[in-house]
Parts: sequence; structure tokens; C-alpha cells
Amino acid sequence: MRIVILCSSVYSETASAMTVRLAELGHVPVGALSLSTLSSRTMLRKIGQWGVREVALYARAKLIPSGNGPGRVRNPYLQPLLKHEDGTFRSMREVSAFYGFPLAVCKDQNAPDSISQLRTWSPDLIVFTGGNILRQPLLEVPRLGVLNAHLGLLPEVRGMASPEWSLLNHVPVGITIHYIDAGIDAGPILQRYEFPDVAACESLSDLRNRLIAFGVEKIGEVVSALDRGTISATPQSDLREDRQFFVMHEWLQARAVERLTRTRSAAVTVNG
Repeated sequence: MRIVILCSSVYSETASAMTVRLAELGHVPVGALSLSTLSSRTMLRKIGQWGVREVALYARAKLIPSGNGPGRVRNPYLQPLLKHEDGTFRSMREVSAFYGFPLAVCKDQNAPDSISQLRTWSPDLIVFTGGNILRQPLLEVPRLGVLNAHLGLLPEVRGMASPEWSLLNHVPVGITIHYIDAGIDAGPILQRYEFPDVAACESLSDLRNRLIAFGVEKIGEVVSALDRGTISATPQSDLREDRQFFVMHEWLQARAVERLTRTRSAAVTVNG
């Protein structure tokens, strides 16, 4: 199966870990298309998500090799996949060089030159790990479709801040592997997985990091099943009802933290 990776930055840990996992399973990509890391849109998005200090630390870890041992990984649950010899894969450039596939950088994944590059690779499947909102011309390039790991169970939790909204709405925390279509998290579903370790999570960021690593593992399983022809997608139901969620207000986020804390406390009581 011919696979292409789409990523938001050449320094994306998620894209790097996803690529390594797929390669371990025998699915080395035929190419990867990344947004430019230096684009103002990418930088502003990361600063908004992480803060200036964390972005600066992350950039330093990626751009300046560590002296000894593995380098700094922002998501510790991706560390096992990013370990490489005596160090750590720090970028998609290093991953692509190691596995021998081309990496192209663009300003817009939907631009005509990006679409042309993707068609040159002639993918059966595109795996999305971040970037632009994808438009129909790109979605039509791969034979099977564009695969995404959504950090929530679909169709119950669509849109932004999925783990937090799952906690607030008493929906099991989990991920959905689905095809991307022109809607918002509305494409056909290949597999849903409830996350078993919510009670072990110390914070919302810890929960999100664990879910990302969980998604990397499960998307590998789904890609292998697609390659064997043992899995098929099911259209989503209940799309007429608007279940899309948006960025959560700080007050509601605090309530989500309380729900997570209660889950941890209940687990300690049961196990104690």
C-alpha cells in the first residue's frame, strides 16, 4: 500500500512517531508533505496552545542536538517510538532520511503545487497528522481516502477540545479512526476505541498526550487492516443533529479538570 503523511511541521513529534510506527509495521511512506515550520500561522497556533516559553524550549530541543542521550520530547508517551540508536528522531527530515522517502515542504497543503506533488506519489492512502483544513481536490487524490485519528468518539464528540468535552458530557474518552471528508469530523468511521487509562492521567495535557500516543498505535492497526482488506468504513449516523464542539471556555475547562480528578480519586479508592 502506498502511503503519504501530511504534517503541520517538519518538527512534528506526532508525525515523526506515526511514520516510525507505520514503518515498523511494514508501511514505509512513499512521501511526506509538511507545512513550513516558519510560517506565521503555525507559530501563532503553537504559541496559543503552549505559550511562548514552551515553544522556545521545544524549538531549542529540535534545532540544537543534545550532547548525550535522548533529546527532549514534549510528549513523553511518544518517546519509545522516537528513540533512535543513541538519540532521538528530532524531525521528519531525520525520519525520512533514515527510511529513505522524500519530504516536501509547502505553505498550503491545498495549493495546486501541493496537489501536484501528492499526485506524483500516487498514494492509496494519506495519513493526516496535522495542517490545513483539507479541501475536496486534496481529498480526492488518494485511492482509499485521507485517514485521521480524532481524539474523541464520533459522532458524539466532534470538533475542538474533544477530551475535555467528553469528560463534561459523560461520553467515554477515546479516539476514532475515520476518513476525512468535507465536513467537520463527519467522515466514515473505520474504528472507535475507548481509552482505558483515563484514571491514570494527572492533568488534561497528560490525558491529551496519552491519547495522541494511543491514536498513533491504533492508526497503525487500522492501516494494517486496510492493507489486508479486513476492515471497511461505516458512514456516521446522527449527522443531522449538530454535535460539533468548539474551543472550551476556561470555566468549563476547570469543570473538566474536576471530572478528571474525580475519576482519578474513584480509581484510587477502588484500588486502595
